[in-house]
Amino acid sequence: MMSLIVRSSAIHAAGVFTLQHIPCGTRIVEYTGERVKQELADGLYENRPHTYLFGVGDGSRVVDGYGIAMFVNHSCEPNCETEEDGDERIWVVAMRDIRPGEELAYDYLLYDGDDEAACSCGAPRCRGTMYSKPEVTRQKRRRRK
Repeated sequence: MMSLIVRSSAIHAAGVFTLQHIPCGTRIVEYTGERVKQELADGLYENRPHTYLFGVGDGSRVVDGYGIAMFVNHSCEPNCETEEDGDERIWVVAMRDIRPGEELAYDYLLYDGDDEAACSCGAPRCRGTMYSKPEVTRQKRRRRK
C-alpha cells in the first residue's frame, strides 16, 4: 500500500501527494467508485461544478469516483497516467520515478463536454484545457459551423 495524503494543492483545491519514493511503472492507486451508465451520470452531475467521473471501456459507462484517486489532479505535463485493467479497473500508474512530497497528476484527456474545462496546472507547456487535443480540434470545428 502506497503512503499517500490528500492536502492543499497549487494545481486545484486538494491534491494527492506521495510520502514515499514511487518507481516508474508502479500502480499507485485504483480509481474506485460505482459503475454507472454515461446518461445516468450526466443527469446526476448536470448542475454541479465538479465531477469525479472516469469513462471506462467504450465510454458508455463511467466510474463515479469516491476514493483517494478522485483527488489526483490534471496536469499537461503529468508524472502519472491511467491504465485500464479490462473494462472494470482503472489504475493511476507512475510514468517516471516520483519523489516523496511530490503531487501526483495525470492528463485527464477529457473527450466530451460543452464547458470550458480550463486548466490550472501551471506546467510550462500547459495547453490551457483539460480536453484532449482531438477533442479541442472537434470543439473548434463545431464552433466554426
